[in-house]
Amino acid sequence: MTTIPGWADQLRVYIDKSEQMMSVSLDDELLYRWPVSTARPGKVTPNGVFTPQSMKRMHYSTLYNNAPMPFSIFFSGNYAIHGTTQIKKLGCVASAGCIRLHPDNAEILFNMTLEAGMPNTRIIIRD
Repeated sequence: MTTIPGWADQLRVYIDKSEQMMSVSLDDELLYRWPVSTARPGKVTPNGVFTPQSMKRMHYSTLYNNAPMPFSIFFSGNYAIHGTTQIKKLGCVASAGCIRLHPDNAEILFNMTLEAGMPNTRIIIRD
């Protein structure tokens, strides 16, 4: 995990697409490591450093047949970190671009982001 200078006292969410894993740190202390699903072939999960733009406890996709997206943290337009019902696919590429988590883990992350505040949260996505 990379330490980013000047980011102390912030919530950091690292997504490693090559490992299909998320690491969650607060004040440079690793708190969680969870399997995720990012974009399947033909779709894209963007790389970069993002700040959450909005959050919804329950969102239904307007792009994918009203698919439930519990504990959504939107970070780049229509991209979000959210819970999924397809938990058997976690650890493998499977999404249309969002970052899928087990709903229990999505709820933990959602609540941590609420507590830290969106401006104090960074989402870092790498291949």
